[in-house]
Amino acid sequence: MKDIGKFATLASLTALVPTSCKTAAQIVNEEEKPLNIIYIMCDDHSYQTVSAYDNRFLQTPNIDRIGAEGVRFTNSFVANSLSGPSRACLLTGKHSHKNGFTNNEHGIFDGSQQTVQQLLRDAGYTTAMVGKWHLVSEPTGFDYWNILTGQGNYYNPTFIDNGEKKVVPGYCTNITTDIALEWLENGRDKTKPFCLFLHHKAPHRTWMPDLCDLDLYNDVEYPLPDTFYDDYESREAARLQELSIIKDMNLVYDLKMADAENEIHTPENPGLEAAGRGMYTPSAEGELRTGRMTPEQFDKWNAHYGPIIEKFKKDSLSGNALYEWKYQQYMHDYCRVIHSVDRNVGRVYDYLKEHGLLENTIIIYTSDQGFYMGEHGYFDKRYMYEESFRTPLLVRMPDCFKTKMRGVDIDGFVQNIDHAATFLEVAGAPVPSDIQGESYLRLLKGNDRNWRKSLYYHYYEYPAEHCVRRHYGVRTEGWSLMHFYNDIDEWELFDLKNDPSQLHNVYGKPGYEKITGKLMKELERLQDKYDDPIKSLNGTRP
Repeated sequence: MKDIGKFATLASLTALVPTSCKTAAQIVNEEEKPLNIIYIMCDDHSYQTVSAYDNRFLQTPNIDRIGAEGVRFTNSFVANSLSGPSRACLLTGKHSHKNGFTNNEHGIFDGSQQTVQQLLRDAGYTTAMVGKWHLVSEPTGFDYWNILTGQGNYYNPTFIDNGEKKVVPGYCTNITTDIALEWLENGRDKTKPFCLFLHHKAPHRTWMPDLCDLDLYNDVEYPLPDTFYDDYESREAARLQELSIIKDMNLVYDLKMADAENEIHTPENPGLEAAGRGMYTPSAEGELRTGRMTPEQFDKWNAHYGPIIEKFKKDSLSGNALYEWKYQQYMHDYCRVIHSVDRNVGRVYDYLKEHGLLENTIIIYTSDQGFYMGEHGYFDKRYMYEESFRTPLLVRMPDCFKTKMRGVDIDGFVQNIDHAATFLEVAGAPVPSDIQGESYLRLLKGNDRNWRKSLYYHYYEYPAEHCVRRHYGVRTEGWSLMHFYNDIDEWELFDLKNDPSQLHNVYGKPGYEKITGKLMKELERLQDKYDDPIKSLNGTRP
């Protein structure tokens, strides 16, 4: 991951961090304001497209500002790279097998279980959930919730406002921010500290930009990843997927090539194509239907995509030229969607500043998982490979932190199961012993002594869309070991220092016996620690 020079390292600043920062409980005892929490999470926002991490693709100044005035975590990961499971890990502070939501295909979140929002309410906070929920059951433990139905839609989405469904005209990222700011201004109990979960649908597939951003980046040509034409040699599980830009990205559904003549087709998946044609056509005059544009919206949409469709048909691309066109079209729309997210992060930041809340509010920006920007020829996520496993995580602390922690890098391993414990410690509330994550508040204060040196991962959703096989694994500073199981039995081992792109599986190769044994022991230790039944059901050794 590319480092930005303005970010110092945590270790170099540990001794300089001020000791005056107080938990909410300490501040309350002194009759001062407790700390508020705003947790902004996007769906599928890759760390590669946050310019604080990597500036090859676009600039994200408002998101970057959070890290520049706070910290940038350089080793932030998830426990299960999939939307619903990731959200369940966030809310419970537990791995998927413990919170019960292992996959999107069959998962229903048990809202009666212990959650961070309920624990925060018990500690005197007012809590709100706005935006993408994607956990099937209705939210519990919140004073206010206003969520998207299912995956949500970019245009004229349906929200469920504390149980009442409403179609809201406009663009989803703007609307989600509007609702959040309205709650901050008029909906919350201002006598209490607050925790706001602001969850954007963007930039989830199918990457539909705001109308004002349709022509953004028209003149940009994105660099093709070095691994775009990966042949998956020695990695059978990597080959068996169905998330390839080359063969699986649908021209109509994903890339908006819904031509009026119905001549453009992706034969491999007619169902997706039909869904795409339904999305990229106008609704009846004067009617707002979920996922459908009004005629006025569609006119602007078609003014942009119409010429692209016409040129695409004229060029009649094939082979590598077609594959690389698909990559460029994907990247343009994805980055346009991110631009809207960044603009709306700026709106939240401006509100906090204008209302005197910056000095009393912790701001977190992250994603529910990573995403492939063409690496290995992929889009989507799911694998334990770095681009999917890793997430952006930027945190801005109130004034008592920032004097010596402005623009700091934190290299310690953190995972999305850690947010719940962190929020509770910020609130001065006890962290229940069954929460498996660890509070990273001490990392924010400059103390990284005895922090974890490894991470555990487990992905479950197979058989299902994209055909990524079930797997679990361990990640250390220099190594990644994973086991694919169920209808396959394959181990993969990567030397991340010498092979950061994870192209060369060295599992079973001469000379790697010692490190393999060490990682196997660490994997078993983590499975014991987190009480994952996979160890007894499937074993960790071949």
